[in-house]
Amino acid sequence: MRLGWTEIILIVILVMILFMSNKIPGMMRNLANGINVFKKELKDTKKPETKKVAKKAPAKKSVKKK
Repeated sequence: MRLGWTEIILIVILVMILFMSNKIPGMMRNLANGINVFKKELKDTKKPETKKVAKKAPAKKSVKKK
């Protein structure tokens, strides 16, 4: 008896559910956090920069006297 691709995929999914059932919620939580961070970064890049950058005074050159 030969197994087709659908049966193999079904068996793999069932094995993953049985042996990784305690890890799946953590993986989904990490995936959701990653998506939320990605969306937040997209929002931040779409906003125009409103921060004013303070200009630094040029450094004074020190001249050593001998």
